[in-house]
Parts: sequence; structure tokens; C-alpha cells
Amino acid sequence: MSQLDIIIPVYNEGGNIINVIEPLRCFVKTPFRILICYDHEEDNTLIALKEYKNAPLVNILLVKNQGSGVFGAVVSGIEKTTAPAVIVMPADDTYNAGIIDQMFQKFKEGCDIVAASRFIAGGCMEGCPWLKATLVRTAAFTLYYIARLPTRDPTSGFRLFSRKVLEQIKIESSEGWAFSLELLVKCHRRGWKIGEVPALWFERTKGKSRFQVFKWLPLYLRWYFYALATTFING
Repeated sequence: MSQLDIIIPVYNEGGNIINVIEPLRCFVKTPFRILICYDHEEDNTLIALKEYKNAPLVNILLVKNQGSGVFGAVVSGIEKTTAPAVIVMPADDTYNAGIIDQMFQKFKEGCDIVAASRFIAGGCMEGCPWLKATLVRTAAFTLYYIARLPTRDPTSGFRLFSRKVLEQIKIESSEGWAFSLELLVKCHRRGWKIGEVPALWFERTKGKSRFQVFKWLPLYLRWYFYALATTFING
């Protein structure tokens, strides 16, 4: 039985998905299952998976998005998870398979959330558009040093969640990746343990990012101020 479910929301990631799955198959020692969460039957990710020669060696579950966009895909995946720990992982991440076991080890040590952090020793963020990079780094700096959130990378969507987090914390976000920050700051307010491991991040070279800075910024700001309130009002 899988100890870890890995959710990968996809949208026409046929050029990336095998290069994401193969390192997981080769390097992850924790028993795991991959949940590929897709929007439509014509998604070229599904075509690539049909042609994937090592598919019988990997436990893969296809999950149809019951909502819309990346948020609907992730929530649809969460509803199908059964493992005690769940990782949400970007569909273009071909280089971080080596940290999955480290994240799971942190979970076994008592962490309810484990962040894959670009901003600690051993991590990096390269090729990010300047506006997005400025917003991400500013949020990371202020939430760590002012709000005292115990991770250097609060906005990353690459994260492990315990079953307790997913079952006991209600998600109020309804779009984009804001749910990941929401769960993080709510976990912090409850005093639950949060850990992090270094992760690499490079601007994608295949496919198209669906990250929408201006559309999603107000959603992030809600949980940004929630984190500040935790420190200065509830702390």
C-alpha cells in the first residue's frame, strides 16, 4: 500500500510528464502512487502516458478534474487520495525527485506540512520573470522575518501535506495555487509543525505556465495578511 500520494495537476503536459515520472520511478524509495489530474480527454498528457513504456512499473491513477483549472484538478486529486501523506507537485518539475524521500522523512518526524523551499541553502530559483520573482521573494522575506512563518518559501505550490491537514483544515480558496499558502498559514496558526527541504526551480522550457500573477494576487494577499494577523493579533 502506498505511503505517499503524489498529485500532479496537468494541462497539455505531454512534453514534460514522462520526464517528471521517470525520476520519481527511479529515485523515490517511499512506496508511492501518482495521481495525474487532468481537465479534458483531449489533453496530450494522456496520449504521452499511453505511450509510456514503463507505465506498468508505476502506480498511476488518472483523475478527471471535477471543477476547473489547477485548483479544481488538485482538489479532485485530494478527494481520491488515501495515503497518510500527500504531495502536490508541478507538472514540469523534472529535477526534484531526489527530495521526495526527504520530505516524507520530515513528515515521519512529525511535520504536518513540508515545503520544498527555493530560498534555503541548496535551493534555487532561476529564470523567473522579474515581476513574479520580486513578488515571491518579497512575500518570502516578510512572512519569514516579520510574520515568523517557519518556512523561507511560503508561496511555492510544491508541498507535502499530512492527512490531518487535509481532513481538519477547510480550504476556502477557490482558484489557482492560493490554497497551498492558505493551508500553510492555517497550519501555522494552529501551532502544527512545519518543515522544509531545499528545492530547485527553473523557468519551464516546455509547455505554458498557467500562473496568473495579477488575477491571483488578491487571493494570495488574503492569506498573507492572515499570517501577519497570526503573529501580531493572535500571537
